[in-house]
Amino acid sequence: MITDHWPLRGLRVTTPRLELRAPCEEELADLADVAARGVHPPHVRPFLTPWTTLPPAERARHVLQLHWRRLGRWSPQHWALDLVVFHEGRPVGYQDMRARDFAVRREIASGSWLGLAHQGLGIGTEMRAAMLHLAFAELGALSATSASFTDNHSSLAVSRKLGYRPDGITRDTLDGRVVESQRLRLSRDNWQGPPVPVTVTGLTAACLELFGADRAPQQPQPPK
Repeated sequence: MITDHWPLRGLRVTTPRLELRAPCEEELADLADVAARGVHPPHVRPFLTPWTTLPPAERARHVLQLHWRRLGRWSPQHWALDLVVFHEGRPVGYQDMRARDFAVRREIASGSWLGLAHQGLGIGTEMRAAMLHLAFAELGALSATSASFTDNHSSLAVSRKLGYRPDGITRDTLDGRVVESQRLRLSRDNWQGPPVPVTVTGLTAACLELFGADRAPQQPQPPK
């Protein structure tokens, strides 16, 4: 079985509405189709990397190649976990979690996107909350970071809702102009637990070894 050689294929993170997990090839193709149909309106540019402005076929191919490239480069010292977000059994978006020297630093960074048709339903908050539970409660992370353009109000609202705090400004160039990103940080001490129940299955000892992690004590779930 593939999980004998790559145990992360058996990892599942579930919430009342969502399932986050590694995709099979056909599911990855379905996710690429979601990206091809659009991730944001044409007049919006929420990402520094210009992949969402590519023609639909190239946009879909980028999703495939990024996933395969990260799988091929994985090591416990430098990894990127790509989780496809399933809603009602269909891929609707993508949530990643990345780390360098996690065994020492215990810090993760994350990014995500949702297909246009699935935005505005609270899915973005729920999938990030699920990822944070995996990081803090299961992998023993001490901090989580993120960054968004200062005018990306929806992304910043998700971060604030989940307890992130400002962590400085980054200045970059985009299409010949300067753009500012708000860096954000959430410490384990400030993490209040997920706003919805989260269940993690398949996080075996072999998975933990690939993350460079030891199993961490569970954080309390929110009151029912």
